[in-house]
Amino acid sequence: MDYDTVSADEFGRSLRGLGANFISPDVRRLADFLQTVFGLDVRQLSDDFAIVLHDGAVFQLHSDATFGRHPLSGMLPDNPPRGAGVQCYVFGIDPDHAAARAEAGGGIVVEPPADKPHGLREATILSPEGYAFSPAVALPR
Repeated sequence: MDYDTVSADEFGRSLRGLGANFISPDVRRLADFLQTVFGLDVRQLSDDFAIVLHDGAVFQLHSDATFGRHPLSGMLPDNPPRGAGVQCYVFGIDPDHAAARAEAGGGIVVEPPADKPHGLREATILSPEGYAFSPAVALPR
């Protein structure tokens, strides 16, 4: 699929499995954060929408304005954090490098990189909206 030119209808019909859609007051700022901090691939970037790709996973960014008719729109906070209680792992991204780039991308490191007992080295970085992203890599055996 050509993510640069795919129509909304074709893209929507292609989605499978578990999907994620991040609602943002500033799609371009969130896309920049994801590119700067994690090196993710952003396609069809506009003020209202973007497709984000990482290691075979596809997710979406939508502006608050495009979400206006959804029943959850009234629950979106005016101020961060958004997404409390959801931790979004970004596997295969070095947490030390991501944490070092977090501030430049507008993020805040809330959990510095550390080796965890479940076999991962990970960190947790809040996006400008307050979404929690955790870059993680497997620890050597």
